[in-house]
Amino acid sequence: MIAVMIIYLVLGVLYESFIHPLTILSGLPSAAIGALLTLLLFGQTLNLYSFLGVILLIGIVKKNAIMIVDFALQAERMEHLNPEAAVLQGCLQRFRPIMMTTMAAMLGGVPLMLGTGTGSEIRQPLGYAMVGGLLVSQALTLFTTPVVYLYLDRLSNAFSSWGRSKDDDDHVVEHDAVKEAAE
Repeated sequence: MIAVMIIYLVLGVLYESFIHPLTILSGLPSAAIGALLTLLLFGQTLNLYSFLGVILLIGIVKKNAIMIVDFALQAERMEHLNPEAAVLQGCLQRFRPIMMTTMAAMLGGVPLMLGTGTGSEIRQPLGYAMVGGLLVSQALTLFTTPVVYLYLDRLSNAFSSWGRSKDDDDHVVEHDAVKEAAE
């Protein structure tokens, strides 16, 4: 929990937002559930090594979500895209790097998971947690991260317009109309 709170604070400072770190961290529950279900399914224990696998999952899943969110925010700011188009472009552009990172980590965990020999039973929970968590989180976060991004963006816009008066809204509408006419 402390690691997740520190990650949230660092991401909050990085993005100067309270909302986007939540988008990035939204994939962590699926990784933890995948790791725990895999450990349970294969009869492995929740020990120090499996906890290390879960911490490793936090880093990989967070990095994958950062690639999508960061690209979407850049597209919104630089190319003036709406959030839907920006996150779609982010998913399409960052799909291959996300899959490469996930597959490299997952394939690195397979020898730990299937290893035999002296001391292998100690390291097996690490491999099971890594592989299971990455499988489940990858299947879910590629779909959930863009959805959470859009919902939290709409929520952020609703809160930002909540405190404005009707005159402010009319001015924004006029400004948008002038901007569209200029384009």
